Amino acid sequence: MIGEILGDRYEIQQLLGKKAGRRTLLARDQVTGELVVVKLLSFGSDFEWDDLKLFEREAQTLKSLSHPSIPSYLDYFEVNLPTIKGFALVQSYIPAQTLEQYLQSGRIFTEAEVKQLAKAVLEILIYLHQLHPPVIHRDLKPSNILLGERSGNSIGQVYLVDFGSVQTILATEGGTRTVVGTYGYMPQEQFGGRTVAASDLYSLGATLIYLVTGIHPADLPQKDFHIQFEHLTNLSPSLTNWLKWMTQPSLEKRLSSASEALTALNQPLHSNTALTIGKPAGSKIQLTKNSDSLEIIIPPGGFDPSIILTGLFAIAWNSFILFWTIGALMAPFPINIPFALFSLPFWGAGLFIMSKFLFPLFRRIRLRIDSQEITFINESLGFEFDRTYPSPRQHIRKLVYVPKRFEIDFKTGNTVYIMPQLVIWAGVHKYQLAGSDGIITSDPEIEWIAQELSDWLGIPITRE
Repeated sequence: MIGEILGDRYEIQQLLGKKAGRRTLLARDQVTGELVVVKLLSFGSDFEWDDLKLFEREAQTLKSLSHPSIPSYLDYFEVNLPTIKGFALVQSYIPAQTLEQYLQSGRIFTEAEVKQLAKAVLEILIYLHQLHPPVIHRDLKPSNILLGERSGNSIGQVYLVDFGSVQTILATEGGTRTVVGTYGYMPQEQFGGRTVAASDLYSLGATLIYLVTGIHPADLPQKDFHIQFEHLTNLSPSLTNWLKWMTQPSLEKRLSSASEALTALNQPLHSNTALTIGKPAGSKIQLTKNSDSLEIIIPPGGFDPSIILTGLFAIAWNSFILFWTIGALMAPFPINIPFALFSLPFWGAGLFIMSKFLFPLFRRIRLRIDSQEITFINESLGFEFDRTYPSPRQHIRKLVYVPKRFEIDFKTGNTVYIMPQLVIWAGVHKYQLAGSDGIITSDPEIEWIAQELSDWLGIPITRE
């Protein structure tokens, strides 16, 4: 085809790529003299009408887009030559290599470069996803991201190309859905024909994992559909966690939008303050974990001056009821029976008050998460009971950390101290590890436990 002219205007210079029924060609526009890219869909034995539908959608989408990092639409026409029959889409030529080409040539990307690349692609996705209707790329991978030459400390200009798999939200309403994409870069929902904006985030995360490991995502080990890549890299914990959140198999746990992903990348853990990395000195909390389970044991908190009044009241109350009961039992039979029975409700109240005094002194808490479920158990004075019903592990959807703070009581005008909180949400069940009931009150311990849970579960910490 070299030297052949398409559309009476575009002279073929070079074959850039080829796959079933499609060719990507480098051509020269004889009118402007500039190089252009011609994507050719030809009618042949392997032609399917879905191919034409996607090809026309790509042309219409490119025509509606205007972004410096996306090729510009130039022309679209029918090809009717003796050797070729089909349709051609002409777009601007970008003189840059794909990430795939860079990787094949042996280029290694630093963590700083990976972050720059991620931010550049996210900014493109923000533009696409905020259109009306939103545009979802559906085939984001190293061969569809172009990278210009380095410029100073900049990684170079980043471009997103090949909108042949593009989908708009309106395109999914009614009719059948076409499953497109590339294995290894497609999230689970895309295999089912359901694609949302967060699907592009998964593909970007898988692409970046390819960059930092040099291994195709489909060839990396998986556990419960999570890509296992940490052991092959030396990335910072924040970037490692971010890549985990981007490639969460579950839509509920994955970062939901390009804007949210960019914010999380710029401000790890949604906070301007880094959380404690290691176990605080002097902490008695026991944490054990492996690849299958994580267990946290919070020992009794010991004596707290705040319970002195409760203890004194409990002693006074129960002493009074004891004297009342002894006096009642010493009365002649059977008159003593009604008086003794009358004291029973007061004994119940007294024991309840005493439990409020003794329970915090001897309470031990065990939180355990394994591949099946999350359990939360209270133990005190040899007794064991569930505080919250166990929940399936896959229902864990949110980890909330609320630092300590001071608020104004608008009724009294006084400043009120609000205890820090750490809560795991699994479906509708709430598992509270820190709060007003004195489970964990130390900020460094709460931050350490929050970070450990976030790393092990692979979900972000939501700070409120």
